[in-house]
Amino acid sequence: MKPAFSKKMGRWFLTDRVRDLVDWWGTPQSQGEEPPPVQKPVADGAELISLPERADWNIPSYDLVEAIASRESQRRFSDIPLTQDELAFLLWSTQGVRKKLHEAAVLRTVPSAGCRHPFETYLVVLRVEGLLPGLYRYLPLDHALVLESASGDLAQRVTAATRGQRFAGQAAVTFVWSAIPARTEWRYAEASTKVIALDAGHVCQNLYLACGAIGCGTCAIAAYDQDLADELIGADGDNELVVYLSPVGKRSK
Repeated sequence: MKPAFSKKMGRWFLTDRVRDLVDWWGTPQSQGEEPPPVQKPVADGAELISLPERADWNIPSYDLVEAIASRESQRRFSDIPLTQDELAFLLWSTQGVRKKLHEAAVLRTVPSAGCRHPFETYLVVLRVEGLLPGLYRYLPLDHALVLESASGDLAQRVTAATRGQRFAGQAAVTFVWSAIPARTEWRYAEASTKVIALDAGHVCQNLYLACGAIGCGTCAIAAYDQDLADELIGADGDNELVVYLSPVGKRSK
């Protein structure tokens, strides 16, 4: 049975009236609970794949005004793979760590309400030099990847998860952002939902602008099959759930 939904409910979500309903003295933070970790743990024995560091990238400089002026969604990609420098640059641009404040808070290259940064970044890698096709997860604290799955039908699965949008399965790599709501709920309780959605927009806009510097294009996807998308990355759909996707590839001439 589909959940009941109304236009009024949707418009209420766009307001900030929920803050008036939150018991701010009852939030996990106010109750003295430890905040959730800023990065999902890695399974014991998992091999980390180190990414090139910023000082070693071969990334050309790119004018910010030009990046903003030329920003557009791209759904056609060439067969040229991304380099690991380029992938590292895109990951740093969207979730890179600038400074670690303490165990529960880091400053990143994108803003986040209350410095909570609720996202994990998964990558459906089809064409990246030096990486086998597979599903990877970015570890921002380590600036490294971990292989989550080496499934051979990822192009078909990401296409199905995006409701048949074929360009997702034709991209060199598709960014899949999941949210771990508890990170934001620790501070904002029921007021977390809207700010998590806003935070996702900050992340994806940085991806758009960074793509311009390396001759890539992207197209954000918010129309996806929730169950298939969660299954794709191994999320349970409650404690962790997909909120946004964005395929990336070299621009097709």
